[in-house]
Amino acid sequence: MKRSIAIILLTVFFAASASLTAAQPPAVAAVTPLPFATGEKLTYEGKINKFAVSVTIGDMIFEVGETTVDGKLRLKVDAHSRGTMLKLFRYSFIQQIDTLADSRDLHAYSDSKHDVQKERVRDSVGTYDYGRKMVTWIETDPNEPTKPARTIASDIDGPTHNIVTGIYFLRTLPLAVGYSTVLNVSDSGLVFKIPVRVTAREKQKTILGDVWCFRVEPELFGPGRFFEQKGKMEIWITDDARRIPVRSRVNAEVGKADIKLKDATNPK
Repeated sequence: MKRSIAIILLTVFFAASASLTAAQPPAVAAVTPLPFATGEKLTYEGKINKFAVSVTIGDMIFEVGETTVDGKLRLKVDAHSRGTMLKLFRYSFIQQIDTLADSRDLHAYSDSKHDVQKERVRDSVGTYDYGRKMVTWIETDPNEPTKPARTIASDIDGPTHNIVTGIYFLRTLPLAVGYSTVLNVSDSGLVFKIPVRVTAREKQKTILGDVWCFRVEPELFGPGRFFEQKGKMEIWITDDARRIPVRSRVNAEVGKADIKLKDATNPK
């Protein structure tokens, strides 16, 4: 399955873009209380490097919303094109994801997505039916309301996260060099098994200062993976109580992408 540059940028923080449920250890938040709270807003800038030229592609905003009366936590992501790529190549994208998740272990209950890639516009809804053990994804084209919806459903075998809750869930894990697990990752109704390893503890220069971080490597590239192409992904998450993803780097066929935190509002 081919995926957009916007999806690749989202998934760099893990994902995503994409549903996650840990095989070992179980998909239960390991940090109590959670390392983030209502009002946290993290803004990232994404750049692509190709042919020794660095081009700004867009910004991504991750925001923690209010908890509903029935215990669901609202998480939002807004990714949009900006900079040189938009000006020179007239390539634009918008991707907005609104998710309701469990406020304890962060598994997803439902999500809605608005996806714009130049003239192409799609809206989709994902539902997680834990009684039937099934995730269902329905996509529609708002520009052609009479066109039949595209529907994909897959089996799930436990509490499941979408791409947004997966990013936040990763922050709750007991990260340490040598730690590894396997995640079931679902996107657009499909499910993938993704190994994840913590490979190093390194210092990174960030807007938060020079901070120690864990380098996390999800194996998202390759046959049968989330991206069916050659590539490598690395994520740096702070080794402190906040567990903030401060940087990610991906080397793929579309080029080398580097995403860095450029603003943090109300971190815990």
